[in-house]
Amino acid sequence: MTAQPVIPPASTQLLLCLTADWDAPSGHLQRFERHPGGDWRPLGARIPVMLGRDGMAWGRGLHPPVAGVDKREGDGRAPAGVFAITALFGNPDDDAGWMTAARLPCHAARSDLKCVDDPASTHYNCLVDQTAVRCDWTSSEDMRRPDARYAVGAVVAHNAAPVEPGAGSCIFLHVWASPHTPTAGCTAMALADMRDIARWLDGARMPLLVQLPAAEFARRQRTWGLPR
Repeated sequence: MTAQPVIPPASTQLLLCLTADWDAPSGHLQRFERHPGGDWRPLGARIPVMLGRDGMAWGRGLHPPVAGVDKREGDGRAPAGVFAITALFGNPDDDAGWMTAARLPCHAARSDLKCVDDPASTHYNCLVDQTAVRCDWTSSEDMRRPDARYAVGAVVAHNAAPVEPGAGSCIFLHVWASPHTPTAGCTAMALADMRDIARWLDGARMPLLVQLPAAEFARRQRTWGLPR
């Protein structure tokens, strides 16, 4: 039986995030595009990003299982690997045009929108309207924040199909607190850069996030079909 490719052939948008090593809390992100079956081409400049305060650990995504440290809930690490980007979210009062032009499902961040990070909940690692479901969790992320971090963001499909309790939840691309402030496990950037990415992402092109330490990228670039 022929193995399925790590990068789906139908995916023609890719965000590549590389860090210096497993423990680095910062890195750079580059957009890539391709025609179906073609080579990846860079788009725009590399942008600085902040990641988990303790670096990265292997996440659960489209890549095959890999020996090493696996991401766990509350470990302060961003997931390494290949992940679908499945939705956008943001503050409807701070649209700046990207929300009305969204080409992915888009969640308006209102006070009842939560991301559940309680591994014991049936809604673990899901965005839910708490008025529409039975609340069986003891902790969750408020998607309507008083700061700008969730003014615009994208959902990263880490630990999504199926969800494994305790393997990590609520992984997003979002706005950073500052160029020097790491996250609890998400990938964060300047507001202008996050808005540009939100406008660019197109669900019909099956967009992906690939994030790896540089040495792991070099080791897997050819076999995984990653950009050169």
